Amino acid sequence: MMWIVLLILSGLARAAIPNAMLRGRPSLPKLPVPERSFTSSSSNGTALPPITTVYYFDQLIDHNNPKLGTFQQRYWMNWEFYEPGGPIILMTPGEGNADGFEAYTTNETINGLIAQQQNGAAVLIEHRFFGYSNPYDNLTSQSLALLTIQQAIDDLEYFANNVDLPMPGGDAVKPGQAPWILIGGSYSGALTSWTMVNKPGLFWAGYASSAVVEAITDFYAYFTPIREYMPQNCSSDVQAVIAYLDGMFKVNDTAGIQTLKEAFGLGDVVHVTDFASALQYNLFDWQALQPDVGPGAMFFEFCDALEVKDGVSAGPQGWGLENAIYSWGNFWNTTYYNYVCQDSDAETCLGTYDTSQSYWSDVSVNNAQRSWFWMVCNQVGWYQVGPPEGQPAIVSRILQPINSERQCVNMFPQAFAYPPQPTTQQTDEMYAGWNVNIPRLFFANGLRDPWRGATVSADGLNKPNTTSMPIYEGDGFHTSDLITENGIVDPTIAAVQEAALMYMHEWLSGWKPNA
Repeated sequence: MMWIVLLILSGLARAAIPNAMLRGRPSLPKLPVPERSFTSSSSNGTALPPITTVYYFDQLIDHNNPKLGTFQQRYWMNWEFYEPGGPIILMTPGEGNADGFEAYTTNETINGLIAQQQNGAAVLIEHRFFGYSNPYDNLTSQSLALLTIQQAIDDLEYFANNVDLPMPGGDAVKPGQAPWILIGGSYSGALTSWTMVNKPGLFWAGYASSAVVEAITDFYAYFTPIREYMPQNCSSDVQAVIAYLDGMFKVNDTAGIQTLKEAFGLGDVVHVTDFASALQYNLFDWQALQPDVGPGAMFFEFCDALEVKDGVSAGPQGWGLENAIYSWGNFWNTTYYNYVCQDSDAETCLGTYDTSQSYWSDVSVNNAQRSWFWMVCNQVGWYQVGPPEGQPAIVSRILQPINSERQCVNMFPQAFAYPPQPTTQQTDEMYAGWNVNIPRLFFANGLRDPWRGATVSADGLNKPNTTSMPIYEGDGFHTSDLITENGIVDPTIAAVQEAALMYMHEWLSGWKPNA
């Protein structure tokens, strides 16, 4: 079955979101929820509740102050493969509403493949302050003070130690009574690593896909795999346009910059930083790619628009600056503006300086953009910016961390009087970052993943692949190895998945219940 990858991000792509870093959010692919019914293998084929059934757990509002009480944290589960003694496989999809991620409890994903092999049950839990798992009924700065990495880790611990799962025998499968496996991808993959560092022994094993374990403020490396793996002619022409823009910015050629903006139909975008940010959008579409996504993907439409003239593709050097400005601008005018902005005017859609827009002040729950912004501004950074001088640039050097930090003040003026620097060094010291060394933790990464530079497979890190903490890398994109179908399409991803299943079998054979 060919499936279409839907990122949380894809919902953003069509909305007027004046913020590039929310387009490049480290999100999981969303799979269609299987329509088949599920039956239990352990009780003679008894029909199970639909996997879309929502369960609720009384989670502590503040793990540092249990007297504040609890909130209802949503979770889902599937025990079709469960046999007594099998593992409990836990995942949070991370920074988004968990509705629609129920396929991560089935064997269409690595979670379900492990459950099937090991006779386990798969559980999906919604992250605090995302979707409808909220300690408070708003997302003000005051409420979001309880949205921290540590609170999220403590949520997983408290859930594992206290939940009575809604399956037969589900009240007797706490850690110590049954082996627990923590799985995550992208940010939730990092959370898997950070949790196993912070709570040693709680989870018997872990699987971290495209796990962005290293918090980095100045994350220009996001664009390196894109530049290396995109069609070379397209990269050459994008670099030419970016160099032209940056050259005009250096000499304060405002008239030239205005002419360039107008070529893209973006003459009404007031600030050059917002124009430079808009040009990133085409590159963020790379993150939506998976091994079974073909030429019709928006990223390849963009490159075809730049590089194919009268049925002829440019050589590796591209067509050159003049054609690149015309063809990239034409793509925005004919296709991309409507895709991104729909009926909004350019400044409303792409501007980030007008704080009277409701986008900055909407504190209603189930606003993943706002919750994620809070985490980015405070603890993880990952600002996707231009590279240092001397490196090839497919995004403008006009874009520096201060441009994102300025927007943190826009979004949270009660919390930040001036642009904050995220505490990335502290995050990496607390949760080990690239220095993670935890037994029975399997890392899976993809060569073409734009987030690879924040993973244990980052260029130049040369972290060893060991039997205690294996690190496997396929040719995939972002979290490609989580999806069963991708292993069918790409043998390098199949090899990663097979290795993971082998290690899980080996590791679980060594688990023993507490005496």
